Amino acid sequence: MIVAGAGQESFEISPRFRQTIEARILRLEQDANSDEAQVANLIHGDHIRRQMRLVAVERAEAHRMRTFLERCQTRPSQPVKM
Repeated sequence: MIVAGAGQESFEISPRFRQTIEARILRLEQDANSDEAQVANLIHGDHIRRQMRLVAVERAEAHRMRTFLERCQTRPSQPVKM
């Protein structure tokens, strides 16, 4: 069952988790750029379509993760107790 407004829910995440997600977004975007550049080396139409589908999926996942981070609040770092 889908609840109205559930997509607007706000989350609180740790700074470390935010950093992990941001690193993953960066890798996805770099991979998409690299994979898109490889299209110039492909000849067969089916290979080109599969490669472009891969690029689209990588960019869509990066966008989905950015949207998630936009709705999140980062919890303040807690000082390390010694």
